[in-house]
Amino acid sequence: MFSMKTVYGLKALQYLAIHGAGRHVLISEIAEKEGIPKKFLETILLTLKNDGLLVSKIGKGGGYQLAVAPSEITMERIIRALEGPIALVPCVEDENSTKCDYCEDYSICGVRLSMTRITRKLIDVMSQSTLADMLEDVDRAIQSKRNINNYVI
Repeated sequence: MFSMKTVYGLKALQYLAIHGAGRHVLISEIAEKEGIPKKFLETILLTLKNDGLLVSKIGKGGGYQLAVAPSEITMERIIRALEGPIALVPCVEDENSTKCDYCEDYSICGVRLSMTRITRKLIDVMSQSTLADMLEDVDRAIQSKRNINNYVI
């Protein structure tokens, strides 16, 4: 399970993608509209900026803006920026992971072998899913909701 840091980061990136085209958006605006604690959001946006996903401007007209198009921002990149290594168990963090404290034989551990396979598939899906895909998911959900609300018998 991902932390609230990632959930809030995704919400902030979605907000910037929708409302930040051609302008810098203030942290306070994102925090208010998305219900994110402002101090926590400051840390999250700085992390995303340091990873090259956002640019910032200080002063009048300042705030944050996407550094690249939503179609170029993968879920994998966002999650790695905010969470670090993607792992379902500690011994599967990356190729350099070593024996954990509770395995007798790391090389034949069923948990590690299964979680390695699952983690690779998860990373593959996340590397093919973008912020633009997330925006399309939202658009489809909104359209579907409208269609249901407009249904008349």
